[in-house]
Amino acid sequence: MQRIPEGRGGGGGRGRRQPVLLQHGVLVDGMTWLLNSPEESLGFILAGRGFDVWIANSRGTRWSWGHVSLDSSDSAYWQWSWDELVAYDLPAIFDFVYQQTGQKLDYVGRSMRTLIALAYVFEGRLIDKLRSAASLSPVAYLTHMTTPIGILAAKAFIGEITTGLGIAEFNPKGMPVTNFLKTLCKNPGIGCYDLMTSFIGKNYCLNESTVEVFLKYEPQSTSTRNMVHLAQTFRDGSVSKYDYERKYMNMRYYGQTKAPVYKMSSIHVDVPMLLSYGGRDDSGDVELLLDSLKFHSPLRPRRLHHRRLRQGFRLRCYHPILQH
Repeated sequence: MQRIPEGRGGGGGRGRRQPVLLQHGVLVDGMTWLLNSPEESLGFILAGRGFDVWIANSRGTRWSWGHVSLDSSDSAYWQWSWDELVAYDLPAIFDFVYQQTGQKLDYVGRSMRTLIALAYVFEGRLIDKLRSAASLSPVAYLTHMTTPIGILAAKAFIGEITTGLGIAEFNPKGMPVTNFLKTLCKNPGIGCYDLMTSFIGKNYCLNESTVEVFLKYEPQSTSTRNMVHLAQTFRDGSVSKYDYERKYMNMRYYGQTKAPVYKMSSIHVDVPMLLSYGGRDDSGDVELLLDSLKFHSPLRPRRLHHRRLRQGFRLRCYHPILQH
């Protein structure tokens, strides 16, 4: 964890500051909240507005390599997917910040970390420590993914191939993953001149100099199993726990032959939720998530707010507080 307890010049707040937790997406770390100027980096902006900013770094990234008994060179170190982040890491983070501050948290998650928060809320375990949740570029369903190399990699089940080759750590800068991506790039119709764009689509908000700064610090490693889990989400069209692909293995871990489904429509927590996504994004999966969440709370009879922001961004709010 990293903390920015106040902004420059004191941060403009009085008394106890409201804690806000920033959780990065997959293949990056907490540095992504701080790479721009203080006027353009969300971590610094929130600190300057009087928030007590906490930045989490997921296991396997540069600030979270430690382990009580395993080394990162051990394959066992990487035997986890976002299921473990839901079951162990996120509750540990929330407990730690709550113990330090004594206050409920505002949560801001990007990309896959929105999925983790939603799955955790689905299990009803954040109620007493969560004040609100904001999801930036929310990820849950992946059936409408449009980037060619992303689709090809998912269909190849990324990790199910690389696991067979003995790759437990998915390091985008490492030679095994680099060779794997080069193999994908040989397929017809896959343009890998700009690998970042090939994976995530054209970004209309980043200029060349910003991308250079980003690539100086990112990307970061994750587990191959985690990439497999995301590929399974694309393949199966549902949000489920990790599928061990063998009935007896699923029975061993889950007591049933199929991996259990996280039913987003069952989320009932009475907590303000905000989802934002780019207006140029393919919004099919976001719309699917919004439809799943529409009955998540007794507050649902209130109107679902849809506001258009500058540069084509869309904002969805599930609670009148967030209109302001």
